[in-house]
Amino acid sequence: MTAVPTTVPTAETAPPTATDADIQVLHTAVEVARRSRAAGNHPFGAVLTGPDGTVLLEAENTVTTERNATGHAETNLVRLSTATYDADFLRTCTLYTSTEPCAMCSGAIYWGNIGRVVYALGEDELLAMTGANDENPTMALPCREVFTAGQRDLPVIGPIDLPEARKVHHGFWN
Repeated sequence: MTAVPTTVPTAETAPPTATDADIQVLHTAVEVARRSRAAGNHPFGAVLTGPDGTVLLEAENTVTTERNATGHAETNLVRLSTATYDADFLRTCTLYTSTEPCAMCSGAIYWGNIGRVVYALGEDELLAMTGANDENPTMALPCREVFTAGQRDLPVIGPIDLPEARKVHHGFWN
């Protein structure tokens, strides 16, 4: 499993790494992505957990079925979470996602006050799979770059090597 820190570690800090609990919730996010694909949408899923690791919310991608370009799993989850919980609580929460958040989703996560992000498949890996697909014009802009442009620290762990995170995309983008 590979984890890349958001910020450069110093002698006092170690790079954040995924825990066994993080891996378990990532498996759930991939299962949500499978459900999204089965429902006729793009294969992306996101999960929000509370500070104790309890799953609070799940969201699928709804770009196709709702005909909404902003219906990414992460933005759907941020809309649900900000309507349900206050900003102070959300800063103690973690958003897990089957694939690295795009620039739009990263902005939503930042503005939604989510405290931490853990993802499986990297955006660069997704681009290698999708190519120049009109349904997913992937941007080469890592979520860490979006978050570091903000005024608060937002720890990121990922990519995490989960073969099923790649498998859910197989045959979809061709």
